Amino acid sequence: MVAALSAWPWGNLGNLKYLLYAPLAAQVVYSWAYEEDSSRALWCLHILIICGLKGFLHVNWSTYNTMLFANRTLRINPNGVDFKQIDHEWHWDNYILLQAIIASMICYMSPPLMMMNSVPLWNTKGLVALIVLHVTFSEPLYYFLHRSFHRSNYFFTHYHSFHHASPVPHPMTASNATFLENLILCVIAGVPLIGSCLLGVGSISLIYGYALMFDFMRCLGHCNVEIFSHKLFETLPVLRYLIYTPTYHSLHHEEMGTNFCLFMPLFDVLGNTLNPNSWELQKKIRVGAGEERKRVPEFVFLAHGVDVMSAMHAPFVFRSFASMPYTTRIFLLPMWPFTLMVTLGMWAWSKNFLFTFYKLRGNLCQTWAVPRLGFQYFLPFATQGINNHIESAILRADKIGVKVISLAALNKNEALNGGGTLFVNKHPDLRVRVVHGNTLTAAVILHEIPKDVKEVFLTGATSKLGRAIALHLCRRGVRVLMLTLSIERFQKIQKEAPVEFQNYLVQVTKYNAAQNCKTWIVGKWLTPREQSWAPAGTHFHQFVVPPILSFRRNCTYGDLAAMRLPKDVQGLGTCEYTMERGVVHACHAGGVVHMLEGWKHHEVGAIDVDRIDLVWEAAMRHGLSPVSSLTN
Repeated sequence: MVAALSAWPWGNLGNLKYLLYAPLAAQVVYSWAYEEDSSRALWCLHILIICGLKGFLHVNWSTYNTMLFANRTLRINPNGVDFKQIDHEWHWDNYILLQAIIASMICYMSPPLMMMNSVPLWNTKGLVALIVLHVTFSEPLYYFLHRSFHRSNYFFTHYHSFHHASPVPHPMTASNATFLENLILCVIAGVPLIGSCLLGVGSISLIYGYALMFDFMRCLGHCNVEIFSHKLFETLPVLRYLIYTPTYHSLHHEEMGTNFCLFMPLFDVLGNTLNPNSWELQKKIRVGAGEERKRVPEFVFLAHGVDVMSAMHAPFVFRSFASMPYTTRIFLLPMWPFTLMVTLGMWAWSKNFLFTFYKLRGNLCQTWAVPRLGFQYFLPFATQGINNHIESAILRADKIGVKVISLAALNKNEALNGGGTLFVNKHPDLRVRVVHGNTLTAAVILHEIPKDVKEVFLTGATSKLGRAIALHLCRRGVRVLMLTLSIERFQKIQKEAPVEFQNYLVQVTKYNAAQNCKTWIVGKWLTPREQSWAPAGTHFHQFVVPPILSFRRNCTYGDLAAMRLPKDVQGLGTCEYTMERGVVHACHAGGVVHMLEGWKHHEVGAIDVDRIDLVWEAAMRHGLSPVSSLTN
């Protein structure tokens, strides 16, 4: 049975809870339109603005927390925030709505407080009164109640354990608590403000400043990045008792029996609950002594952007958005111009950067990003710059001791660098293994094709993947209609097949040749007219980037080749473009398999058809699994 006041009253509303802000907005509009006294409207407006600023503050702290390229070595808990924690903290902003409701109730019940003319913009006495009330009321009350919640089995189990269910501290963790705890926090944060106003020394600046600073400090304590220099506390030792640090509060989340204070460790000293390692660990992290934080990844996936809108599908933009498969969201459209300017700025000045990471069986796997979008790969004058970025990433990976680096879609483009051969030939002594991952990509596509299929239509037939798919299928006795205008390229591929299977490869030059074939393997973009040649019931398998649009309602469309990572993956909290949670592109998975197998060869250039089944079996052996329901 759910404990009293542990669940939120609007818990079943989902995102409809935001409609509860509507009465405040309606009051603002109505008062300004029909009432002579607009003080009530102004207070409602202030409440809405403060709520918006609180949300903006949390999002900015979350952005900083997930900028791994800026703070990786200063992270306190080196583990990643996974999907389970993100879902657990999904409604972190419930407390903002609660504070808005309580604030509006106070305004309606206390008319004197609503007189805007009587509340100045600034009052120094109010600041003094607020500090006194905070130190003498808020800090000791929070400390006492927080410690009591931990020491009471009932209160911890039914209430406070919800907050501690997040294994890795994050700014969103700060406000993620039960309804009862947030009611208590409203009292703790509200008394200094209301007290100052009742004493006649309140001010608008005081209300805004304290409301936002309170949240700022809460986010700071949960940010999991040690932002304070240890030298600050060595120079001014008294600060150790006046302000906590992210490390200080992280120790509370790790050990739970110490460091209960709100913001001031002084109360832990007085209550004899100060963790003796608080300042030593803080200094250790700041000087970079934590080996885990400097750890070299075993595997790197070198990704790139797709377009301006999908560039916002990054954990350091909106964590919740990045934790779901990418789709175009209307609320992001106003940010498009700004994002465009940022991406152009990155084109001019940015270097490769760390994007995300996860752990798999003790191996650290990172995604690095080349600061380029898809369209830039097709600009002739941008080719050299992109290759320089890719080469720089490979050489850096080689220098620091990465075992395998896998190249994402356009980073291994044949026309760009020969599927990675350019770098391997230029640097023959590379220790890091460069992998294009196309062998597993081919395996995924081939295993999607039902065993009873006797004929397929293949576009992009002479490409690297098209060649491998055609050669493998003909060995299975499948007739492959290879769409190509080049007799020379077709014959070259046909001669690679065993003599007894060469007749299974058939060159076609027009789409109407496949009007009776219900299995299309698409490696080249198809227009609606070209798709119209497919008979009803056709399934389009595809390895074309970007994927073709689903124009035909009487046909089915497969996704890009992908694999689900093993169930024991840890710290994964970001979806890879349009992939489902826990699913990565096959070229990414191919690099993971290469690492887990410990293979010493590079996988660049043409696909070794004889290794397709071997790589597939290795992927299955290591717990990777296919995504498509058509996979055999």
